[in-house]
Amino acid sequence: MENIALVVGATGITGSNLAQELISEGWTTYGLARNPNSNIEGLIPVKADLLDVENLTEALQNISPTHLFFTTWMRNDTEEENIKINSALVRNLLNVLSPKKSIQHVALVTGLKHYLGPFEAYAKAGSLPETPLREEQPRLKYPNFYYAQEDAVYEAAERDNFTWSIHRPHTVIGYAVGNLMNMGTTLAIYASICKETGRKFIFPGSSAQWNGLSDVTDARVLAKQLIWASTTEAAKNQAFNIANGDVFRWKWLWEKMADYFQIEFEGFENEIRPLEKELQNDHTLWEEIAEKYDLKENNLSKISSAWHTDLDLGRPIEVMTDMAKSRKLGFTTFQSTLDSFTDLFEKLKKEKLIP
Repeated sequence: MENIALVVGATGITGSNLAQELISEGWTTYGLARNPNSNIEGLIPVKADLLDVENLTEALQNISPTHLFFTTWMRNDTEEENIKINSALVRNLLNVLSPKKSIQHVALVTGLKHYLGPFEAYAKAGSLPETPLREEQPRLKYPNFYYAQEDAVYEAAERDNFTWSIHRPHTVIGYAVGNLMNMGTTLAIYASICKETGRKFIFPGSSAQWNGLSDVTDARVLAKQLIWASTTEAAKNQAFNIANGDVFRWKWLWEKMADYFQIEFEGFENEIRPLEKELQNDHTLWEEIAEKYDLKENNLSKISSAWHTDLDLGRPIEVMTDMAKSRKLGFTTFQSTLDSFTDLFEKLKKEKLIP
């Protein structure tokens, strides 16, 4: 039977990399977004608003996917709003697709906030989760929109008799422009500004992040795990961590990045120095850099997300995941983290997004 994929959030880092992988493996692939991506060859765009059921029903009228990959979320001011909106995104889509009876598997991408909870949980309350993080760790007592999204999938799976998988990446690194959470591109922009101005490449995070062990998730590795879990019997109805498979310390990686861009760097020194503050007055400067090097995007806010990089690197705890669960079931894809970043930097140069 033909595999027909519907990738929700096909313009993001995860969704766009997944769509490319599915197409390369011969899947019929639809990409749903409010402003669909037309740069991926073979991707069939679907323009739809997940919060508008009527619009969604109309957009999916002639589409009966066998596999649904949900890779998007909407940022709101409070976690209560996050829960309300982001669970509705999942529930609306599953309700609209329910009468078709075509769905065999739903894969949902969440993240490590599943284990860490809100920033206040470990920053102020001092309750630090045990690392490396493992899938069997129980839900936390704090409100969390990831839990609400999972519950929406579980309810629909029981109703419509499909299998599911949950995927929990740590800081996704990969190519996508205008994404809300894009550490790799944000650091490339920052390094490019440092190179142009002679400023030092200053680590914006905490002592725990600088000195502790970390891992990250290459979007290409996440894509492979999503497809593996949706087509492997032993992986059905399971939650999985997903990271590159290596670990590193930022004190090592930061120097490697500085070497790549041929700039001077400065590590953690006494206090957190947020990147958002470092870049706040650089909007005009980036416009000048973009004009000088004929870059495609001159709006700093559209291409970088310092707030998200600050959230990740500001954690007062080392964060890494345990990958044993999917490894034991046969998922063996591995990626060097340094290569994840340098591959991305090369792509950004090639696409004329950094000098």
